[in-house]
Amino acid sequence: QVPLVESGGGLVQAGGSLRLSCAASGRAFSRYAIAWFRQAGGKEREFVAAIRWSGVSTQYLESVKGRFTISRDNAKNTVCLQMSSLKPEDTGVYYCAAGVDFGSEYPFWGQGTQVTVSS
Repeated sequence: QVPLVESGGGLVQAGGSLRLSCAASGRAFSRYAIAWFRQAGGKEREFVAAIRWSGVSTQYLESVKGRFTISRDNAKNTVCLQMSSLKPEDTGVYYCAAGVDFGSEYPFWGQGTQVTVSS
């Protein structure tokens, strides 16, 4: 088990920034890839970004490249998603998830944090 807790969501105007954090407990955290997903009302959940256990390799949804940055600090058991130049279409509940590697299943999920971008 990898308990995950997201924080940092909120209401922001278009063009603004938010920093989401995903905190975990336990030593296993550093062995997992961590991903961020989001789900807007009435839509399917979509992948946003992911980072490997080492922090060296990252992946991004095409529409967030250049605006979002994922990073991790294994010493603090934390992964952050820095979001800039936010758009109304970035609105949704953001979840972090832990899995073995990119493209694998993500069996461990947090409860989500709401991000709302107003136009």
